[in-house]
Amino acid sequence: MKTAVILAILAVACLYAAALGALAMVQRRLLYFPDTRRPEPSAAGVPGARAISVRTADGLDLLAWQVPPAADNQPVVLYLHGNGGNIGYRAVRMARLHSFGWGVVLLEYRGYGGNAGAPSEAGLIEDARAGYAALRTAGVPARRILLWGESLGSGVAVRLAADLDVGAVLLESPFTSIAALAQQRFPFVPVSLLLRDRFDLIGRIAAVRAPVLVMTGGRDAIVPPEMGRAVFAAVRGPADSWYAPEAGHNDLAEAGALEAAHAFVQRFWRAEP
Repeated sequence: MKTAVILAILAVACLYAAALGALAMVQRRLLYFPDTRRPEPSAAGVPGARAISVRTADGLDLLAWQVPPAADNQPVVLYLHGNGGNIGYRAVRMARLHSFGWGVVLLEYRGYGGNAGAPSEAGLIEDARAGYAALRTAGVPARRILLWGESLGSGVAVRLAADLDVGAVLLESPFTSIAALAQQRFPFVPVSLLLRDRFDLIGRIAAVRAPVLVMTGGRDAIVPPEMGRAVFAAVRGPADSWYAPEAGHNDLAEAGALEAAHAFVQRFWRAEP
């Protein structure tokens, strides 16, 4: 009887170990959902929008869509999107942000939108740095660069803002960390031992000195709203929060998030003289 119990325990342990191994191997497939088709900027319906190439430090040429601001003293949004689709899915947002008079750069990540490479935390951070560097090289002052981080992109935006000067950071549906989010989804998995891409937003946001807006939806079924509240509480610089109780994860724009961001920038951001 004891032998049978021991064998059963060993069998369960082997199955559990095999399941952990499988999760470890496919974890990036569970995190990144790229649409690899190359989108065209005409989809944004914005006069002056064009495709540009952004060169990364590790030698990739990334697609980005760019539209200039209405005036030289207006901000430029470096838009860092979430883990699904490609920048073409954000075409309407580009048009609406540009309607404020802002310039916009929709940066496409490696492995998305026809770009070479495969997504990873280190890779996406490198891509964002390249987008920022391209704006600075084009003569845009750091103070005029606004970082918009959408969902997974919020982790990228915070990492960039913790290291570099920017005018403001706009976080849509932010999480505390991918590790914490994954642990909630997989409570019986030792996430801290297996996870490669952690996006530790909560551990870095205290280093951000630019004004921060945190936008969350009360019915977000992907990122718990309490994570957004924790992110807001961890900010050490100027900050505000915007909460849409009836909104979920992907419909904050329809609930008024873009207008809330515009109002926030008007209050907290000032153009350089």
